[in-house]
Amino acid sequence: MTLDQLPIGKNARITAVGGQGALRRHLLDMGLTPHTTVCIRKTAPMGYPIELFLRGYQLTIRLDDAKNIEVEPLEVNS
Repeated sequence: MTLDQLPIGKNARITAVGGQGALRRHLLDMGLTPHTTVCIRKTAPMGYPIELFLRGYQLTIRLDDAKNIEVEPLEVNS
């Protein structure tokens, strides 16, 4: 599953960061690295861009960039 497919409010762990060259480096520099837990907080009215919460801060990225990030959903224990 890619990050753009994750439902709002669900947590996931990043498994891989795709893209090439500067795009991949930019995503990694923003903290989107493998084994990081991420949550989609909200989306813009048309679904573009999306607001993420990771590493204690909020990050907004383009939907096209989110398609380059592989994630696995996490189950929340109550």
